Amino acid sequence: MKIIVIGAGAMGSIYGGHLSLCNDVTLIDTNTALVEKINQDGLILEENGENKLYKPKAEVHVSASDNADLIILFTKSLYSKSALDGVKSVIGPDTYLMTLQNGAGHERLLSQYVDKDHIIIGTTEDNGAVLSLACVHHGGKGVTNIGLLSGEDGKILHDIKDSFDKSGFDVRIHSNIQRLIWDKLMTNASLSVLTAILQCDMHYISANENAKELCLKLINETVSVANAMGLGFALDEVVKKVITTSENNKGGYTSIMMDIKNSRRTEVDTISGAVVAKAHELGVSVPCMEMAVSLVHALEGRS
Repeated sequence: MKIIVIGAGAMGSIYGGHLSLCNDVTLIDTNTALVEKINQDGLILEENGENKLYKPKAEVHVSASDNADLIILFTKSLYSKSALDGVKSVIGPDTYLMTLQNGAGHERLLSQYVDKDHIIIGTTEDNGAVLSLACVHHGGKGVTNIGLLSGEDGKILHDIKDSFDKSGFDVRIHSNIQRLIWDKLMTNASLSVLTAILQCDMHYISANENAKELCLKLINETVSVANAMGLGFALDEVVKKVITTSENNKGGYTSIMMDIKNSRRTEVDTISGAVVAKAHELGVSVPCMEMAVSLVHALEGRS
């Protein structure tokens, strides 16, 4: 497959590197030094205690004349539109767009570039961290869950699974991928966002009575919206999962908490903001979630 991976950070590098074993892969990134390093020396992934060299192509701006079969978006959601605008020239009638980004609601943007039946959304359990220029630690290997936004079981999903599995991933196809995405969102839109607002570790949320009460309110609103979508979540099960995550992560800091700490813009609009957007669409009241989004944006304004 002719694959373009947008964003050569930790996750983009992990997927771009592995997929280059069996596919024609080009990494797109705005960091000129990174692009030059990958093209000159390759991409190093530290995996299972070993440094492994991969050789995907890398470009700052897409230069291919042929349409891509698959474009995978790994940028922060803040930069998704500009990233997709940069590859419009290789998006053809048979091109599929895939997002494995955090949060939900990315399909609203992707639908501006391809038809609904060419949008693939999913989640990944792999994780990594950038160690140095073109060198990434691949810390955890897990399942990559994918599904067509249309809910159909298209041939493209099986082609992708075959290609990804041969490249070292473990892909599972789902007809109701939205439920998996919202399952992950349950924690991010409650526990994670609260750690950003309170500037604390994950454990503090369950350890402090007031913080826990706030978290429970956000969970309740998220479950209400998800169930209005017909996703069928049990509130008590979600509460147990989120609170257990908090209890088991003393000293664990979320990426959104670190974004606020380091005066960076966050992805709150595709996390808690996705819950608010869907709530407004379905007529569900989510006052606590609205407040959480506003608080995070207010914190983003601090120097």
